[in-house]
Amino acid sequence: MTRIPEAGSPHPEPRPQPRIQPHPTTVLTVNLGRLKQVEYTDAPSGGTGIDKRPADGPVRVVAPGPKGEAGSGLIGDAVSDTRHHGGNDQAVYAYAREDLDAWEGELGRELPNGVFGENLTTRGLDITGARIGERWRIGAELLLEVASARIPCRTFAAWLGEERWVKRFTRAAVPGAYLRVLEPGEIRSGDPVEIVHRPDHEVTVGFAFRAVTTERALLPRVLAAGDALQPELRQTALSYTGTLSHSPEN
Repeated sequence: MTRIPEAGSPHPEPRPQPRIQPHPTTVLTVNLGRLKQVEYTDAPSGGTGIDKRPADGPVRVVAPGPKGEAGSGLIGDAVSDTRHHGGNDQAVYAYAREDLDAWEGELGRELPNGVFGENLTTRGLDITGARIGERWRIGAELLLEVASARIPCRTFAAWLGEERWVKRFTRAAVPGAYLRVLEPGEIRSGDPVEIVHRPDHEVTVGFAFRAVTTERALLPRVLAAGDALQPELRQTALSYTGTLSHSPEN
C-alpha cells in the first residue's frame, strides 16, 4: 500500500501499512451487534448495530432476504437501517485482521475485532484482492460469495470518532467485502476459510471500490464481473457507460 496525497494538501495522506505474516486462512472471530440507541444516525430505529463483539459459540448464517426488508445474514446480529444495510447482497461483512493491524499503526489506538462493524474478522485472506463472485467455504457447511465493497457512511465515521474518517477510509481503499450466502451453515471462531472458486476477471473488491469512489472511469470495466455484480453497482456502471456513449467526444 502506497501513500496518496490528499487533494489540496502539501503533504501526503498516510495509508495504513499491513503487517505481512504467514498465517493459516481462518475466521478469527464471528462478530454480532446489538441495537444501540445513538444520536448520530438518521435510521428510523434511532439506533445502530455497528458495535459488534465476538460471539462465544457457533452462529447460524443464512440468506436474509431482499434489501429493504431483511437485515443481517447472521442470526442474532442487529441491522438498524435496512434502507442501506443488510439483505442478500450485504448478508455478511468481512474485514481482514491484517488491515485492522495497519489501521492501528495509522491511528495509534487499539482496534478490537468487530470494531469496523465486520461480522467476520479474518486472518490470512486478501479481502481487498478478492474478486467479485469469488466463493469461500467456511467450516463444513457455509458457502459465501463476494458481492461488493463496503462504502463508508456517517454512522461509521461517528462511531469511530476519527477526524475526516470517510475521506481517509476512502483514500486507503481497503474497504472489506460484503458477501452473499449461497449455502447456509453454522460457523464459529477458528473455522478455516477455503477459496473454492475464483473468477477469471479483474474486478476485485478494491477495484470495485475505487470505481465507485475515486476512479469512476473504471466503472465500465466492473461489468466484467457479470451476474455476480451487485445490482446497484451494475446500474451505476451501465448508466455511466451510457453517458459516455452519448457524449460529444465519442
